[in-house]
Amino acid sequence: MALGSGSARGLAHIGVLRALEEAGISVRLVAGTSIGALIGAVHAAGKIEALAATLQRLDRVRIAGFFDVVLPKSGLIDGARVSDLVRAHVPSRTFAELSLPFAAVATDIASGEEVVIRDGDVIEAVRASISVPGILTPVRWDGRILVDGGLVNPVPVTAARALGADVVIAVDLNHAIVAGKNLKTRVPRRPAAGRARVPAWTRNIRQAMDDLTARLVARDAPAAAQLARWRAVAEPLPNIFEVLLAAINIMESRITETRLAIDRPEVLIRPPLGHVRFLDFHRAEEIIAAGYRSATEAVPDIRAALAGA
Repeated sequence: MALGSGSARGLAHIGVLRALEEAGISVRLVAGTSIGALIGAVHAAGKIEALAATLQRLDRVRIAGFFDVVLPKSGLIDGARVSDLVRAHVPSRTFAELSLPFAAVATDIASGEEVVIRDGDVIEAVRASISVPGILTPVRWDGRILVDGGLVNPVPVTAARALGADVVIAVDLNHAIVAGKNLKTRVPRRPAAGRARVPAWTRNIRQAMDDLTARLVARDAPAAAQLARWRAVAEPLPNIFEVLLAAINIMESRITETRLAIDRPEVLIRPPLGHVRFLDFHRAEEIIAAGYRSATEAVPDIRAALAGA
């Protein structure tokens, strides 16, 4: 299996693996990038259904609890709580202790090189592979500084072959995620009927932004005139997070197309998840079901590929 990047869309990998198991198709090894590395590590540890149960209980508030926001130096989120989630479902500390051969793909942010991790601490390897630039802080690994593997190899077919695969089943989650779907429609905000309960860190960020805005719009502030022009626009520009995530979507979508044209898997599964956004983890049941359906439809092709190997 070559499990691709895709943030919340990556929950489809659970449905794919479930469908293959029900069809009696044995997965012998797993390579994963980003969320694919997280799901792949848990599968290689034999705990995929336990993770599925955990994810299907998540709502927006619980998801926010995983985001340990830090001073934006190398990233907005430290990632320690995400590591704790993986650790809870991967009892094996090292790659050698896993039930299946596994590889996680990351990117050396200094050199731009692809880094395929096959030994050492499994949790740190996954943590490196999921470190979306600007969102999660990078990971130091063997003298390198590593970030998300989706920058160089969003669907790690080559990593799966390097592990010894003769037949590679690849799951691409970056198909049809850009055109017309990158930025959500922006509508004017209306005052809430009641005070919504939000995490303390969210309130702190909002307060800090309000304070910053107040200083910037002061009449003697250099940026006051520019801010006034921005605020007068009927349809405001997308915020920094929307721009960053849209840029990541565009990048990974284009890189995926190029890599898959060169590194062709025997079977390519593409769940129709272009409508699912970066942090839609609360839609776990829907996303898992989409992966299951797509893999079930691909079973005849998988059997044919295995027969011809």
